[in-house]
Amino acid sequence: MLKFILLIGGFVLLIKGADFFVDGSSAAAKMLKVPSIIIGMTIVAMGTSLPETSVSVSASLAGKNDLAISNVVGSNIFNLMVVCGMCAVLCPLTIEKNALKRDFPFSVAVAGVLMGMGWLGMKVGHIDGIILLILFAGFLYMMISSAKKARGDDAGENDDEYKTMPVWKCGLLIAGGTAAIAIGGKMVVIGASDIAKAFGMSDNLIGMTIVALGTSLPELVTSAVAAKKNEVDMALGNVIGSNIFNILFVLGIAASISPVAFTMENLIDTATLILMSGLVLAFCARKKMLVRWQGAVMLLIYAGYTTYIIMR
Repeated sequence: MLKFILLIGGFVLLIKGADFFVDGSSAAAKMLKVPSIIIGMTIVAMGTSLPETSVSVSASLAGKNDLAISNVVGSNIFNLMVVCGMCAVLCPLTIEKNALKRDFPFSVAVAGVLMGMGWLGMKVGHIDGIILLILFAGFLYMMISSAKKARGDDAGENDDEYKTMPVWKCGLLIAGGTAAIAIGGKMVVIGASDIAKAFGMSDNLIGMTIVALGTSLPELVTSAVAAKKNEVDMALGNVIGSNIFNILFVLGIAASISPVAFTMENLIDTATLILMSGLVLAFCARKKMLVRWQGAVMLLIYAGYTTYIIMR
C-alpha cells in the first residue's frame, strides 16, 4: 500500500511541477528574447532529466551497471516514441528548421557515439565518460551561442511585450517545478521498482521498462502540457535536449565515477534507439511536422518493442 501511495503522490508532483515549469520557462523565454525551443533544450531538458541523473549515478555507485545503461537508453526510447508520439496525437508538432537540420541529427549522432563506445570495449570507461562530458560542454556552448544570436536578431523589438511575468515569479516557478519534478520522479521510481522486484524482474528489464518510464514521466508530462498550451517548440526541444543530456551528461557522470559495462542487450537497445530516431526524422523530413497518425504509429511501435523486451 505504501508503494502505491508513493506512485500516486509522485504522479501528482510530476503533473503540478511540469505545469509550473512550462509556465515559468515559457515566460522566461519571452522575457529574455530566447526561442522556446532553446529553453526547452537546455533548462527544461536538464530539469526533467534530474530523475535519470539520480538513478543512473546511484546505480553506478552501487555497481548496478545494467540499471545505469538501460535506464538512459530506455528513457531515450520512451522520450522519442511515447513523449513525441503522445504530443503529436494531442497536437500536431511543427518541427523548427534548426531542430530538424542540427539538433535532432546531433541527438542521433550522440546515440551512435554511445553505441560505438559500447561495441568497441563492451563498456563505457572513465575516459569515455570524460569524452561524453566534453561533448556535453560543446553542446551547451552551441545552445548558448544560438540563444545570443536569437536575442541579437530581436534587439529592435519592443521590450514591453516580453515582460509577461516578474523575474522573481519566473524563478520561483522554475525552481519549484524542478523540485516537484525531481521528487515526484524519485517517488514513482521507488514505488514502481519495488513493486516490479516483487515479481522477480531483472535489473535490465526494470531499467528498460519501469524505471525508464518512471524517470521519463517528467518529460512526458512537461511536453504534453507544453503541447496543450501550444508551446510545441518547447515540447519537442524538451525531448531532443533530454535525450542528448541523458547520454552525454548522465552517462558521462556515471562512467566517470565507475566504468559502466555494456551487454549485448544494451547494444541491441541502443541500435533500436538509432533506428527509431531515423524513422522519426523520416516522418518529419517532408512536411517538417509530426501529425496525429504518425504519433499513433510511434506509440504502436513502442508497444511492440516493449513486448519484445519483456519476452526476450
